[in-house]
Amino acid sequence: MSLSLQSFLASIRSGDRPPLPMPLRALWLDARGDWAGAHKCVDMRQDKDSCWVHAYLHRKEGDLWNARYWYARAGRPPREGPLEEEWREIAAALLADAA
Repeated sequence: MSLSLQSFLASIRSGDRPPLPMPLRALWLDARGDWAGAHKCVDMRQDKDSCWVHAYLHRKEGDLWNARYWYARAGRPPREGPLEEEWREIAAALLADAA
């Protein structure tokens, strides 16, 4: 799969979801306002990318204790900046890895 961040964002705006690995699907659903659907995509997955998205989702939810647990599982430091910046950082990194 080769998808740029701009193409990914365009698919979110259009609602036409391309085939995506689960962590990116979770970010896609979250950006479309489906936090619960996004959480289901990564809830039972143990890979580092899914754990990173899982951490972000719990931080967005306001469950910082749970978010810190998932950041540790992902091997990432906990974040405190704007959620939008973290979402873009994760999306860009996962898209680059999937290319």
